[in-house]
Amino acid sequence: MARLLRKLGAPIVDADRLAREVVAPGSEALAEIVAVFGNDMLLASGELDRKALGANVFADASAREKLDAITHPRIAKAGQDAMAAFAANGEPIAFYEAALIVEKNLQSGMHGLIVVAVPKDVQLDRLLARDDIDADEARARIASQLPLADKLAVADFVIDNGGTPEDTERQVQALWDQLHNDTQTTSK
Repeated sequence: MARLLRKLGAPIVDADRLAREVVAPGSEALAEIVAVFGNDMLLASGELDRKALGANVFADASAREKLDAITHPRIAKAGQDAMAAFAANGEPIAFYEAALIVEKNLQSGMHGLIVVAVPKDVQLDRLLARDDIDADEARARIASQLPLADKLAVADFVIDNGGTPEDTERQVQALWDQLHNDTQTTSK
């Protein structure tokens, strides 16, 4: 959905991109990850071996909590800085894209929450294709998130991403138009 919003000109803060930035070679977060999880979490290039770390933390809730304690405060700070920069540049709307918004109760600090809903089988297929992981790893990642029903219960807007790409594009366009019109109305 963020890709579609970006095409429409919407400013996006991508938490996955921020997560990669905070663990860049030479960063404090990467050094902490290595101290906690070992040198096996590094590639020969000195970069984080995301696949090895993912296999570790999605199989062990306490390991995931340790990783979250290292990375999430840094990601949150980078996200707040990016959103503040958009606001300072006069952007009336900016979107924060992240998988764990509801799990971390981040929606309470936002003006609205958009949940992208997709059937579990489609979610699994897309995760397998995107991340080049096996089905067990993909299921563990999905299981680490709240059920979709819990997210829908707190959503302000829902995009049904289980249909055709054209259906999703129409929904995103309609949402963008609505939000854009709402900001123009409230700024008058």
